[in-house]
Amino acid sequence: MSFSVMSLNLRFGFAEDGPNNWVHRRCAYEPLLAEFPRDFYAFQEVNDFQATYLAHLLPDYCYIGQRPSAPERWQNNLLFYHKRWRCVHQEHFYLSATPDIPSRFEGSHWPRQCTMGIFDNDYCQTVLVNTHFDFDAEVQIRSARLIRERLRKHTAVGPIVIMGDFNSTPDSGCFAEFTTAKNDGCPTFCNAFSPPFIGTHHKFTGINGGAAIDWILYRGKLIVEHACVITRRFAERYPSDHYPVIAGFSCFSD
Repeated sequence: MSFSVMSLNLRFGFAEDGPNNWVHRRCAYEPLLAEFPRDFYAFQEVNDFQATYLAHLLPDYCYIGQRPSAPERWQNNLLFYHKRWRCVHQEHFYLSATPDIPSRFEGSHWPRQCTMGIFDNDYCQTVLVNTHFDFDAEVQIRSARLIRERLRKHTAVGPIVIMGDFNSTPDSGCFAEFTTAKNDGCPTFCNAFSPPFIGTHHKFTGINGGAAIDWILYRGKLIVEHACVITRRFAERYPSDHYPVIAGFSCFSD
C-alpha cells in the first residue's frame, strides 16, 4: 500500500504582491493539482476564500482544519484528503502553552496552529500533521516539543507524516527536536529529502538558493518512494512564494 502527499504554503490571500496577488496566480493551481494528484494535500496560510477555491478544484476530496467563525483575514492550515480515505479522528490546536484556546507562545509573532488527523482505508492507517511555525527559534523548539507530545498518544496508530512551513532549515534546533532521539519513548522522525537541500522559499523569484523551510518528515513503517521540490511555473505563474514539496511513501509490515 502506498500514499502520496504535497505540502505548500499558499501565501496569505490578502497580501499586496502586485502581479503575484492571489487573483492573478490562482490559475496556477488547477494545472498543478492535475499534474500532481496526491492522497493528501497540506496547505498553510489559507484564507477562507482560498479554501473555497481549492475545494472547487478538488471535488473528490474532503478537508479538515478550518476554524469556525474566524475573522476574514485569519488563516488556516488545511489537510485535504481523497475520499478513498476516511478521517477517523481530527485535532486542531494552537502552538502555545494553552493549545486548546486561541493563543501563542510568548515570543511568537503570530498565533500559530497545527492540524492533525488520523486517516484509514481498507489497507492501512496513518497520522497526518500540518503545521506552520513562527520565526523565533526558541518558539520553534517549543512548538516541535508540543507536537511531539501531542503525538505521543498516537504512536501505536501507525506511521506518521508531518508537513508544513517551519520557517527554519534542517540544521535548526526545531528540526533536531523531531529527528534526534530523546528519553521520552517516542520514535524519531526522518526527513523525506536528502541533502543537498533545495531552497523552498523563493519569494516569487524562481531562484532555488533560498532556505529549505518546507519539510516532510515521517516515522514508522514507511519507505520513501519519491520526494521532490516542484520549482516551475504553472499557467505561466508560480503558485506561491514557496515551492510545493511532494513525497510518496509505501507502507510495510514486519
